[in-house]
Amino acid sequence: MTEKVIETTLLTKRYGDFTAVDQLNMTVDEGEIFGFLGPNGAGKTTTILMLMGLSVPTSGTGVVAGYDIVDESREVRKVASILPEYSSLYGDLTAYENLDYIGRLNDLSKAEGEERTNEMLKIVGMSKWKDSKVESFSRGMKQRVGIAAALIKQPKVIFLDEPTLGLDPVGTKEIRELILRLNREQGLTVVMASHLLHEIQITCSRVGIINKGRMVVTETIENLTKEMTGSEDRRVEFKLSEVPSGLIGDLEAIESVKSVTQENDRLYVYAGVESDFMVSKTVVEHGAVILLMRPREYTLEEIFMKYYTEG
Repeated sequence: MTEKVIETTLLTKRYGDFTAVDQLNMTVDEGEIFGFLGPNGAGKTTTILMLMGLSVPTSGTGVVAGYDIVDESREVRKVASILPEYSSLYGDLTAYENLDYIGRLNDLSKAEGEERTNEMLKIVGMSKWKDSKVESFSRGMKQRVGIAAALIKQPKVIFLDEPTLGLDPVGTKEIRELILRLNREQGLTVVMASHLLHEIQITCSRVGIINKGRMVVTETIENLTKEMTGSEDRRVEFKLSEVPSGLIGDLEAIESVKSVTQENDRLYVYAGVESDFMVSKTVVEHGAVILLMRPREYTLEEIFMKYYTEG
């Protein structure tokens, strides 16, 4: 059975009359890349700060890598790291000096700190610039050094708060590939908080959607897509060898088919999933050959908006 690296029960954070995180139940498995989704102000960063032991919950409990986030917060910070939304690096220090300093803060010996610093800079592809000041770096380069800094103590889990925000397409791709490689090669557990849905969809296997401090749904993207497909009318694209006369009318007569539209040699059938067999049968009976049958794929944006609106 997969170990739960993170687990919260009714985790709550209030600031006066405002509830930032409301009875949050959440689990993250070992070695998982978990996408934590929500608009700005939904409670993502507040949750991460509590899980890192940097903010005390108003009520509820949380455990990270076996340690209680309140009673054992110092132990939590030994096994968990965070890359904040905005760089916490010192601009007037070099990349090497920043990592070396963070290593000393984490009680690494001089020799161990030197070895780890060089290793981390190599892993994130920044060895070439190790003696350059951080203030001269692009945002993407700063993010790489920031990830190296978060990894220097060899954590079991890393929290990334908007890791690709403000990056150009090349920088975004590089950070995404780095996250995937660290997860694949080192088994690093990653919690990636973001409102950039496309990045979450192509990086994470499972997501949690938070809305106004409450967790609306936690599920794999694959299962969320299946649920969307099974619970709503969907569009199925058919590419045919030809579109015989009368076919569209007969398709529209099938129960549960809402509409049929044609674009050249392709038909787009809007219907429930239960009508797939009858639609295909009707096409074949008209003498056409089905060259392609492809259900519509829902984007994470559509999935998010469904649960966000309902939540």
